[in-house]
Amino acid sequence: MPYSVGLQSAATAFLSAGFATQFTLAVIAFLAIVLITSSLQKEGPDAPKFLPGFSLFHIIPFFRQRYDFLNWGFQATGQNVFQFQLLKNTVIVVSGESARETFFTAKGLDLTEGFKILSGAIPMVRGVTSNLQTGRISLIHKRLANVQRNLPLSALIPQLLDDTRRIMEGWGPSGKFDPFDNVYELVFQLTIRSLSSTEISDDPARVARLKKLYDTLDNGTTPATVLLPWLPTPAMIKKLWATKDIYDIVTQAISDRESSGISRNDTLQMLLDFGDEKLVVVGFIMGLLIAGARATGTTASWLMTFLGGHPEWRAKAAAEVDALLARSACTPAASPTEIAPEYLPAHFQPQTSLSARLATIPLEAWEGETPVLDALIRETTRVAQPHTAMRRNLGPELYIDNKIIPTGAYVIYPFSDVHLDPELYPDPWKFDPGRKEATHVPYGYVGWGGGKTLCLGTRLAKVELKLLAAMFVLGFRHSVIDKNGADANPLPVPNWNDILLCRPPKGSFNLRYERTAVPL
Repeated sequence: MPYSVGLQSAATAFLSAGFATQFTLAVIAFLAIVLITSSLQKEGPDAPKFLPGFSLFHIIPFFRQRYDFLNWGFQATGQNVFQFQLLKNTVIVVSGESARETFFTAKGLDLTEGFKILSGAIPMVRGVTSNLQTGRISLIHKRLANVQRNLPLSALIPQLLDDTRRIMEGWGPSGKFDPFDNVYELVFQLTIRSLSSTEISDDPARVARLKKLYDTLDNGTTPATVLLPWLPTPAMIKKLWATKDIYDIVTQAISDRESSGISRNDTLQMLLDFGDEKLVVVGFIMGLLIAGARATGTTASWLMTFLGGHPEWRAKAAAEVDALLARSACTPAASPTEIAPEYLPAHFQPQTSLSARLATIPLEAWEGETPVLDALIRETTRVAQPHTAMRRNLGPELYIDNKIIPTGAYVIYPFSDVHLDPELYPDPWKFDPGRKEATHVPYGYVGWGGGKTLCLGTRLAKVELKLLAAMFVLGFRHSVIDKNGADANPLPVPNWNDILLCRPPKGSFNLRYERTAVPL
């Protein structure tokens, strides 16, 4: 009897306490439960081995030092499949050829659920970018495919080149910059141009505002905002405000278009012409802008860095683009004058400019006649894209390398397992676009995904990268310098613990550049 009276008194005291006290006690109780349950973890005969130590101590390393943490996990367990807890979420990490093949082909492993929980940097608006029905997700994927069809993509090329010219001219005749600032900013503009509206892409202030907001989402993604999204931390509050502002900018652009009654040749118009509901239109733009800009921006930043540090490959790329220009000069049908005027940017340059001449190269040439650029992009994504593929098992339990993957568990595969494997890529950290492809094993390269899950924006991303590289190698001379201004030796090394940009320490290097005699 005294025990029940004591509990009743404690309950009364808890309910009479202020919200702050109740909230704090609730969080403490929740973490205590997690700590206790994690200490009671037991492995069944088919279960992956648990990481040693309390699971709470695994949270920060997973989010802040992921590459080192996962490598430590494989070493600590001595297994190629192991598991750990992120609070109540079971996460299973897999590696090796057999596990990789199963991971990329298993029907029950869902990308959307895995990415949503374990990443957390996408602006989440219920019914717009999260908690989407399967049909709405499929429709967004279909619309992304529409953007990348031959005619829209061909018409987009002159606009992308004009954006590139304008921003590169803003760099001045010579100087230095951090590619993860300047090149990334350029890619963000190209992504805005490709996937949103002219109301946004033609307004530098609005583009800059969007970039700042998306940077807030990236920088504000902490273990707490991902695992405890209901916890009103300062980072979460900043993310919520940033998400609201992004939503307002996108919806305002839609309203401006609808009220103007003017039809434009851009992605927003395509979505409106298809009659898609507003939530699909907003979700398409909000979600794909950051997904496209982040991955392509990382690759572009490193591609320019590698070209600056490997002049022999820079020369090969320039020669290849020169050859494309020479061939296109003999192909009148590829001239911009054959492109409908409404597809051309308002300030399209005369054909003497590099951007205008590059616009004469047809899409099929950019895609089918650029083996050097293809090799450069492939090698860059191999050595400098710190992806960890994320899935959630929404199907029945399955086995990977004889280890059970329960329904509801999260499964991750680090790309470093294959892309930095010295058996497949000797001297794996070396940038060598001439190396042989690892075609003798399943999924020996997964830079754009694999199996049933491929990057749906691959075509657009590769075109953007090639246009940017072409403008840079013909319009500029550049090299890599260290923080003291001397030629960098050694060259910067990708930091796989930076899960967004693979970026070395800020300020550790720059690109020094000067314009060539070729007018942009």
